[in-house]
Amino acid sequence: MTKENGRKDMDMQKYLDCALEASEIARKLIATAYDENAFKIEIKADATPVTEVDIAVEKAIYDHISKAFPDHGFYGEESGQKNMTSDFIWLIDPIDGTKAFVRRRPMFSCQIALMYKGEIILGVSTAPCFNGGERIYALKGKGAFLEDKKISISDITELSQAVFSSGNLKRLTQDTEKWANYGKLVGQVNSTRGFGDFLQYHFLATGKLDLIVESDVNILDIAALSIIVNEAGGKMTALDGKAIDLEVTTILAATPSLHAKALEILQY
Repeated sequence: MTKENGRKDMDMQKYLDCALEASEIARKLIATAYDENAFKIEIKADATPVTEVDIAVEKAIYDHISKAFPDHGFYGEESGQKNMTSDFIWLIDPIDGTKAFVRRRPMFSCQIALMYKGEIILGVSTAPCFNGGERIYALKGKGAFLEDKKISISDITELSQAVFSSGNLKRLTQDTEKWANYGKLVGQVNSTRGFGDFLQYHFLATGKLDLIVESDVNILDIAALSIIVNEAGGKMTALDGKAIDLEVTTILAATPSLHAKALEILQY
């Protein structure tokens, strides 16, 4: 390793360390609120719920990261965008799955990602109340890890052997041709499930399922999950095969072989 590459790796690691610290702060706040089950809920303009916990967690993450990197940009689910002209943009969804959080289902997570010049370079996905608490993280070029154990996707290459999970699909159902193509894909896989939110991506990155389709997401939902899947050996793009960016609204994630097969069938 050259000195130049060593410095670059060290710089990348400090960003991940900061994100992991922020995720631990978030985990404690969320788990405590979930256990106490006493928090205020409001309905946003888009008819989705937000709790005082969402707002407090996002502020805590922002305060921690901005103290370490005051010149970085920040795009949060609740507080919006700040300093978006920076080369470094932190992408935060404090509780991805607020509906589940409110209804006492432990299928929600805290998502923290860092984008550098338009490319996501790290991601931390923390599920404080699922399976006793679960955190997966990834750093570009260094792999993906469940806590400290390196993880990887399955070796499934054929649709007939694939476990398929779908998330939000409302928009997909509104296009007759695209919905029919989706039906063709479902007809070729081994089994279908609907794990949803962070869980299906954790399952993909750890080899427990093999293919995911979603048509209604935003970048904050999946930024951290995208690098986790890719660093675990998978491939995650929009449904048309384009790379993940700030405007993404659809997702196709799978083992590389299955991704190519699904992309051809979906013709999105």
